[in-house]
Amino acid sequence: MEPFTFVVVGAVVMFVLVGVGSFLAGGSLYDKIGEGGLSAGAPSAPAANSPLAQAERDMEIRQMLQARSDRQVRSGGEALDIDAEMALLEEPAGAGASDGRHDAGLTEEVRQLVMARNERRLRSGEEPMDVESEVRRTLEELDPDGR
Repeated sequence: MEPFTFVVVGAVVMFVLVGVGSFLAGGSLYDKIGEGGLSAGAPSAPAANSPLAQAERDMEIRQMLQARSDRQVRSGGEALDIDAEMALLEEPAGAGASDGRHDAGLTEEVRQLVMARNERRLRSGEEPMDVESEVRRTLEELDPDGR
């Protein structure tokens, strides 16, 4: 047997043995999914309702509001009051409903609609509407019985 053939056969046998050994010792690759530091369940992620998670959430919301304000200023509008916008977002759902008869989700959708109308009115130079009274009026118009 030539030395070259001996080396090639020896290398192949060694690679096969190492492959079988790593397969038996390593377990399933699917078990390793999510073990990295970037996965959602990583120990470095704060608990959902912890103060750290709340602070991170508030910081991200402020960044988004600031970006919206910057876009508005670039397009010739006025800058948003970030703290006032944060206060609006942090209101409990359904806080603006006149008598609590309407669904909180519907009330929030109507509030978003009224805020969009206000933005259009401001862009066209008109006076803004009172958001809460307009939400109550629209809810009453859409569903007078509150069902």
